[in-house]
Amino acid sequence: MAETGEATATARSSSPLHVVVFPWLAFGHIIPYMELSEQLARRGHAVTFVSTPRNLARLRPVPEGLRPRVRLLPLPMPTVDGLPDGAESTADVPPEKGDLLKAAFDGLAAPFAGFLAGACAGDGGEGEGATGFGKKPDWIFVDFAHHWLPRIAEQHKVPCALFSIFPAVFIAFAGTKAVNEARPRVTAEDLTAQPPWIPFPTPIAHRLYEAEQMVYVFRPNASGVCDAFRFWETERQCPLFILRSCREVDGALCPLIADLFGKPLALSGLLAPYDAARAAQEAGGEGDDEETASLMRWLDEQPARSVLYVAFGSEAPLTPDNVRELAAGLELSGARFLWALRETSAPLLPDDGFQERVAGRGVVRAGWVPQVRVLAHGAVGAFLTHAGWSSLMESFLFGHPLVMLPLFADQGLTARVMAARGVGLEVPRDGRDGSFGRADLASTVRRVMAREDEEGRALARNAREFQEMLCDRAKQEEYVDELVEHLRRLP
Repeated sequence: MAETGEATATARSSSPLHVVVFPWLAFGHIIPYMELSEQLARRGHAVTFVSTPRNLARLRPVPEGLRPRVRLLPLPMPTVDGLPDGAESTADVPPEKGDLLKAAFDGLAAPFAGFLAGACAGDGGEGEGATGFGKKPDWIFVDFAHHWLPRIAEQHKVPCALFSIFPAVFIAFAGTKAVNEARPRVTAEDLTAQPPWIPFPTPIAHRLYEAEQMVYVFRPNASGVCDAFRFWETERQCPLFILRSCREVDGALCPLIADLFGKPLALSGLLAPYDAARAAQEAGGEGDDEETASLMRWLDEQPARSVLYVAFGSEAPLTPDNVRELAAGLELSGARFLWALRETSAPLLPDDGFQERVAGRGVVRAGWVPQVRVLAHGAVGAFLTHAGWSSLMESFLFGHPLVMLPLFADQGLTARVMAARGVGLEVPRDGRDGSFGRADLASTVRRVMAREDEEGRALARNAREFQEMLCDRAKQEEYVDELVEHLRRLP
């Protein structure tokens, strides 16, 4: 029997893995899940990537050499009363409909169970040949919302790993169910202090207006459960916690999180979009539509490091007041800028001649903008951002300092930490309602863009140091290798 066990362990340590990957229905989650999937595929492992049809159709193509090992599996999106037709991601719904999207997401349990039963029906042999899809899945990577999935996986003895794309600062601030029950945080004021389970000084705390937004995670919503339950129940059922992080960035937070959650913690590295960055730097403009070509020509005409790129992602909500003060602040700053604005926010732009007054030095583009390509352009010198983790990784690949205007969820905590690291400045806000004024925004932009001042030079220097760390791709890929070793050793 010992020899049989040793033979099984040897086979497991050398044979390709089959990993099922299933992100939450937000592109801020889907994209890093795909980055990790492609990293696994490059190492010879088979990945079944699960989402809904429309989300899969909107992904960039999997690199040709990896397609035999990355299988896209569409699950039909359930219908939920009140959810807009065709809505399959957070980008398709206004914030107030997000809980209905979670209700629809929970309806994916039955089709997923059907897929997994079929995938586990064989004997785990070669099946579909060298691709590995014929074998029973070795692992399922789940997101924060999948509280129902580990129970399905347990029926087939397939372990789950919680892969969190949230920054380490947010996970440390959230804590476990046990520590929250021991020291309940039920009011907004409770969330404005550093958690007692973090034993060293840190800027990790919400502002009051952010905390008032965050208390909803502890309250049941239209999906029937609260977001805190989703995260804690999912984590409880997973023998492995995977964090989109690296020790060079998060240092002492990594062992703290491992101790806090009491289970193995694997780091995936930061999963920066290296291939997209290289393609952006090599892009020659062939195949550009006229709008993109016009945008790139305008950038070509600007001095080096002179343009502020402004973007808040595909999901961050901007209020009419936000748009008005952003426009006025950008005009007042005197800086050159390129503002990528969601089409739904474009009608909120002031109609008082703003675009005519900034013509020549400022461009507002409603709709899709090739963000990585813009950030790669030599004319861009800083990034005005909501401080979403994926956007920061894209920015740091090119060494840009930050002007930060966090809007929701983890972004405020991330902005505090980035400011403490000296890679950017946060726009001052009213502590009660989160409002900001044009003068404060303009002042912050000028401080970050001012390369002739010591503060501006220091911010740019620190951002370049972050770039050097992130661009050590060999080191980042070591984290994926370590993750694979975790998958082979556990459960």
